[in-house]
Parts: sequence; C-alpha cells; structure tokens
Amino acid sequence: MVYDCGSFMAKYVLCIFNFIIFLAGSTVLAIGIWLAVDKNSFIGLSKIVPSDQLQNFTKPGVIEQVSYILIAIGALMFLVSFLGYCGALRESQCMLTTYGILLLIILILEITVGCLALIYKAKAEEETKNILKSTLVKYNQSAENGDAITVAWDSLQVSLHCCGVDNYTDYQKNDAWARGNKIVPESCCVLDDVTSAPLAPTCTTAPNDVNSYYMKGCYKAVIDWIMTNLNIIIGIAIGFGVVEILGIFLSFCLAKSINGFRK
Repeated sequence: MVYDCGSFMAKYVLCIFNFIIFLAGSTVLAIGIWLAVDKNSFIGLSKIVPSDQLQNFTKPGVIEQVSYILIAIGALMFLVSFLGYCGALRESQCMLTTYGILLLIILILEITVGCLALIYKAKAEEETKNILKSTLVKYNQSAENGDAITVAWDSLQVSLHCCGVDNYTDYQKNDAWARGNKIVPESCCVLDDVTSAPLAPTCTTAPNDVNSYYMKGCYKAVIDWIMTNLNIIIGIAIGFGVVEILGIFLSFCLAKSINGFRK
C-alpha cells in the first residue's frame, strides 16, 4: 500500500487518466468488432442520416477495412490503458513498469520519426509521395462492395480541392483507370454543393482549370493545410508528448515507491 502524499496523487492521477483512455479504447474496439461482424445493421442506421459523403463509407468493403483499423487502434489503447489503470489501482510494480516502458517506446518512436523526417526531409517527401502513388494504383470507383482507399482519396480530393498526388497524371499509372474513358474521377471536379455532382458534365473526360482541380496535387494541398494549422498541430503534438512524459514519470515513480514500501 502506498502511503506518502506524492505516491497517493500519482496513483489516482494514473487511475483516472487511464480509466478514461480505457473507456475510449473499449468503445473504439467494440465499434470495430461490431462493424466486422454486423455490417448490415450499421448500413441500416446510416440511412437515417442522409448524406452523400456518409454513404461512401457504408459500402461493405469499406466498412470491413475500417473495422480492422478500429480494432487495431482500440486493442492498443485497451492494452496500454489496462496496464496503467490496473497497475496503479492494484499497485503492481510489474504492470506499472510494463506500462511505463510501452509509453517510453511509443514516445521514442514518435521522436525518432519526427527527427528522421526533418533530417531527411527530401527523402521523406519522396518516399511519402511514392507510398501515396502506390495507393492510387488500387483506386477503383467501380468496386461493387466499395474500397477504403477509393473512398479516402475521393474524400481527400473533395475536401482539399485537389487531384492525385502531384496532379491528375498519377491516375495514368493505374492500368484499369488508364484503359477507361475518364481522365479524372468526379472527386477532382468542381462539384455542385447540393447534388455533389460535377458542375461540368465533361469534367471527367476533358478536365481544365475551370471545371476541375486536375493540376493541383493533394500532397501540396495537405502540406498547405498543415502550414495553415501549424500552431494547432504543434500544440496538440506538445500536449500528447507532455501527457506521455507525465505517464512515464508517474508510473516509474509509483513503481519505485511501491518497491520501497515493500522492503
């Protein structure tokens, strides 16, 4: 049992914080499992809220792929927060140490990725573009069950008014797309706010600077969006970092205190 004031505070701060993350992780995990085992009920519920953008995410193929992502994220949140909450509540040195090490590994990975991206900026940009272009090879608007990659690209292009990674020519690397009669997908066009259909019917086959965004790459659009919201993004990143450092510090301090009281 932890008796000193500092250890007492560390214990209940860890308990409260990790309990909140535990509930969030459990919710994400439960939604992921629900989507994986019962797609039809979600599709039925989504029809209550009429939205063209929402309907894109209710295709069986998209739901299945999203469910796996939610399960992975939820499971990670569940595991880490479970160790932190139960370790603090039960005053388990082993669980607290494991929790602190996991947070430390996550923090080191985040810092490493950030530093490498800054040091090798040109290489990181090139590799990022290559990865994005490789996903466009799988772009397929004609898929009956839908595809998460297609929906993600359509949503990105509609939201940021862009087309492809560098421009519309990236779609020509998609063999199935290149054999079709369209040059760009509808999401690259200037759309009607009400019907979400291209304002110019010829946009997909004869895009230009007026009826589409075919020369504006999404990579640059995303970078521009990041620079516009840079202060917010930095603030969020610092916030996450502070929370992780605090979690590491409290978990190791509490584990050390428990060990000291048990001697």
